[in-house]
Amino acid sequence: MKPLGIYIHIPFCKNRCAYCDFHSNKVTSQKYMADYTKLLCQHITEGALKDSDYEVDTLYFGGGTPTWIGAKNLVRIAKTVYKCFKVLNDCETTLEANPDTVDLKLLKKLRKVGFNRISFGMQSSNPMELADLGRTHSFEQVKDAVAIARKAKFDNISVDLMYGIPSQTEQTWKKTLEDAISLDVEHISCYALKLEEGTRLYDHKEDFLFPDDDTVADLYLYAVERLEAAGYKQYEVSNFARPGRQSKHNYKYWNLGEYWGVGPSAYSFLSRMRFSYVAHTDRYMQAVKNGDTVIQNSEKAEGIERAGEYLMLMLRTTEGISRSILEKKYLIGFDKIESCLQKYEADGYAMFTDGSWRLTPKGFLISNTIISDILIALEQSEHLTSSHFNKIRR
Repeated sequence: MKPLGIYIHIPFCKNRCAYCDFHSNKVTSQKYMADYTKLLCQHITEGALKDSDYEVDTLYFGGGTPTWIGAKNLVRIAKTVYKCFKVLNDCETTLEANPDTVDLKLLKKLRKVGFNRISFGMQSSNPMELADLGRTHSFEQVKDAVAIARKAKFDNISVDLMYGIPSQTEQTWKKTLEDAISLDVEHISCYALKLEEGTRLYDHKEDFLFPDDDTVADLYLYAVERLEAAGYKQYEVSNFARPGRQSKHNYKYWNLGEYWGVGPSAYSFLSRMRFSYVAHTDRYMQAVKNGDTVIQNSEKAEGIERAGEYLMLMLRTTEGISRSILEKKYLIGFDKIESCLQKYEADGYAMFTDGSWRLTPKGFLISNTIISDILIALEQSEHLTSSHFNKIRR
């Protein structure tokens, strides 16, 4: 059986954050959200790979704010997936949630139906920073949400933090990190703020004072060091976990695993095909209702493109890349790529350990530049034939 991840996009929020450029809508109509749920379940049913050799080992509900649509709709979607797919008993089933959208009754219902991992958007514990981000919760509500999740028998909890945000200082970031660590959760993500066009924060960026690039770099490096000391091992640029608590679903993206995304703007990678669905909720719903195509873009990923994806994605992880995988799986010579990495190694941006090349925390800060150089080296690399690789292996 081949492992498959399924991503469910819930494009609704109680409030749209000032920095968010994901496809989501501020919606209060219960009927509209119920109609969306019905059509989403129809799409899952019609697109299900019922007779395939796939088995679902990760299921991820993202958004938007999935909990905003309520337990009834979430349970209906989950049960539709269970009905239409072969889902493993220990499937990692993740739910994104804002702290002010959960209660014990809701989480107990979701835990009972199979949800076993929850990710809370904390972002900061500083009230002013939360207000600038357009967040509607407090740190006290984060603490309450984590406590409620524990009462509901969730034993795998994550919180998201953000650095490089308006008015943030070294002191407020350290306080946020200490507050997050005090929650005693299994996983912590730290994301750098990106100002995206079309967001409120981008449109009003002149009204805010942002940390400079050097300060942002220092905040990141401090987080890596502090979280490591607290027992959270870094396994990807932005992600830290206690042993065995890495996000299995997100790792599929980095390791070129197969996944199917359902809902408007959702992306998929199946049978070497990448495709996405229309990024408009009403058009998505209408297309499903009418039996029309919902695919917006598609392309086949093969050859050197797949090798490039492997390099680009795995260099985001602490596992890194290896000569044997590139030569054996993708039939691409590694010498020019290794020469490039050796130059970065001399400056402390890359390192070779346990048979693999990986970026250091310092290297993660300039990963876009390093990856760009690696992809140029890839284009200049020798394409190996199977017989050529066999000679190398012997």
